[in-house]
Amino acid sequence: MRPLSIVHVLSSFGMGGQERVALDLATGQAAAGHRVLTVSLAPPPDGPLAAEFEHHGLEIATLPKRAGRDVKLMLELGGLFRRRRADVVHTHNPQPLLFSALAARASGAALVHTKHGVNPDSARRLAMRRAAGRLVGAFVCVSEPTAAVARERRECRPDRLHVVPNGIDLDRFGPDPEGRGAVRAELGIPASAFAVGTVGRLFTEKGHAYLIRSLAPVLGDQLHLVITGDGPERDHLAAQAGALARKDCVHLTGNRRDVPRVLAALDAFALTSVSEGLPLVIPEAMAAGLPIVATAVGGVPQVVAEGETGFLVDYGDEEALRARLCALDADRQLARKCGETGRERALGRYSSRRMVADYVELYRRVVDR
Repeated sequence: MRPLSIVHVLSSFGMGGQERVALDLATGQAAAGHRVLTVSLAPPPDGPLAAEFEHHGLEIATLPKRAGRDVKLMLELGGLFRRRRADVVHTHNPQPLLFSALAARASGAALVHTKHGVNPDSARRLAMRRAAGRLVGAFVCVSEPTAAVARERRECRPDRLHVVPNGIDLDRFGPDPEGRGAVRAELGIPASAFAVGTVGRLFTEKGHAYLIRSLAPVLGDQLHLVITGDGPERDHLAAQAGALARKDCVHLTGNRRDVPRVLAALDAFALTSVSEGLPLVIPEAMAAGLPIVATAVGGVPQVVAEGETGFLVDYGDEEALRARLCALDADRQLARKCGETGRERALGRYSSRRMVADYVELYRRVVDR
């Protein structure tokens, strides 16, 4: 079969889950011989993930969105798609869809869109997304609950709706005794301590304040909390942690380029979001051999098997979250068993190779149609 010309369109080259999906997709597609370009709509400077795209030898471009509707951006995207002779334009989340839909149609490219999360929006913006959604050849959701939201909001034609679970390059994740010791020494976590951690952007909806409040009563020499990531909530979280009696046991690391080593330094992973699609960081943590304690939102219950790979709690229930994490600390054998089961399932279900193959097959069906 002939190689495809594929253009991914992102809001930015930030460190979020959708950007990582696009990176792994582009990497796998380029390795399979397809011609791939990834475009960011954010103004300079490029986000931190731009360097990752370039490190993998991938082409990137930036077309900054101006204030307002920015019709000129639509024209610029259309010109880019024509020059690339794009077979497929793949947009990720609402903004790229809104600005790329007409441009893709005008250039003759097939349009594939991925909805990575709930994407709450105003009535006006939802109407705009519905209009753009009518132009897609395939509207992909990363989990069944996300697809249910798309159906309820009528974001696309029902016959164009597909579910393709996210996948990632899991070969980077796994036990790493050397990395574990180095990261713990750097952060000041004793070798015998139970380290709970989370990785993600520091936004209110990610629930980091809830996680800190939950663990505050039990933090000490033998229980530490590690929060990796950056965002607008960082100063608030630093102040919240700084007010604790054992503030030395909360570690806000900022963004890290060595997330696999950070995960290897942990004993359990917590995800405390208000809402999610299918968060990539959970399969990553599972591949690292960690038991998971997470809020039962969005696609999370499809990934975390209760009592087998971890435990689910209701958002905001500090006592339940604390109890589940302390139970894993008290029963290290249970923690190891959940981690081993989770690693096996993550490697079998959430590999980037499976995701790349699923999307390329979908691309060809849409292009042929």
